[in-house]
Amino acid sequence: MRALVFEEFGGPLTVRSVPEPAPGPDGVVVQVGASGICRSDWHGWSGHDPDVVLPHVPGHELAGTVAAVGDRVRNWSVGDRVTVPFVCACGHCPPCREGAGQVCLNQTQPGFTHWGSLAELVALDAADVNLVALPDGMPLATAAALGCRFATAYRAVTGVGRVAPGEWVAVHGCGGVGLSAVQVAVAAGARVVAVDVSPGALELAAACGAEHLVDGTAGDVPAAVAELTGGGAHVSLDALGAAVTCVDSIRSLRRRGRHVQVGLLPPAVGRPEVPMELVLAGELAVLGSHGMAAADYPAMLSLIEAGRLRPELLVTRRLGLDDAGAALAAVGREPGIAVVTSF
Repeated sequence: MRALVFEEFGGPLTVRSVPEPAPGPDGVVVQVGASGICRSDWHGWSGHDPDVVLPHVPGHELAGTVAAVGDRVRNWSVGDRVTVPFVCACGHCPPCREGAGQVCLNQTQPGFTHWGSLAELVALDAADVNLVALPDGMPLATAAALGCRFATAYRAVTGVGRVAPGEWVAVHGCGGVGLSAVQVAVAAGARVVAVDVSPGALELAAACGAEHLVDGTAGDVPAAVAELTGGGAHVSLDALGAAVTCVDSIRSLRRRGRHVQVGLLPPAVGRPEVPMELVLAGELAVLGSHGMAAADYPAMLSLIEAGRLRPELLVTRRLGLDDAGAALAAVGREPGIAVVTSF
């Protein structure tokens, strides 16, 4: 099969022929119809993820058609249209038994723990636990955006941040996950302040319903958020994953506000100095959010089918696999979500 491969961290990303995967007894192989290009893929290529073993095929936001099924799979057949969370849970460990597969103790992640979806075929584990059936008529390019960025944002806003109607939400970083968070927060009845350094990203945030836009390069971001919201956000998300956005997000909160860390913060990009004096004095909650389990997808999908959430608006570029390497290396330079749709 054709796949995007790198053989050294930060090195060339080339499309070449590699062996096809086979399904494990509990897994499937999916023929990839669409695969997003995410900042997490950039982290893996840059050497920030200890699970990545070279040579490697990146890609973890995917949608496609089941092409082969393991002997112990019961709920899926060849030809089924599916997507999958970027965290594939085992279904047996204590977190999985509690319904928290996104923090599974034995999780696998396509594009990190094994070869990913920037390829014609990808193997997925524990299919009966992890696969999600796609609604009829949902384009694969739209479905691919759900596996990481949109689903992650949905749970971060609704499940972890517990956003309520009328609350102020600040979103720091308006890449794919940040724009998804803006859209989800607006659909939940919140008022949103979007922060980014890119005018194009802020324009997309406004199109997703952000009420106020803040240029991240223009001075004191937390002060600007506090002024716009009348004292600070009830919920603030670092959707980028950088020391400065993490600290700005916490400082943007009003008393008893909730910070949700959504963007990855590997040590290689710098550790933030969390202002614990503010956390203590303001009784702030500092929370992490790590994707969303497959069992939690139906509520999100029902809102998409009802037209209340529109992830398709965030897909701004459709690429061929031959263009995926350049797009991955340049993640963050263009607003919106890039999806590979031709393999």
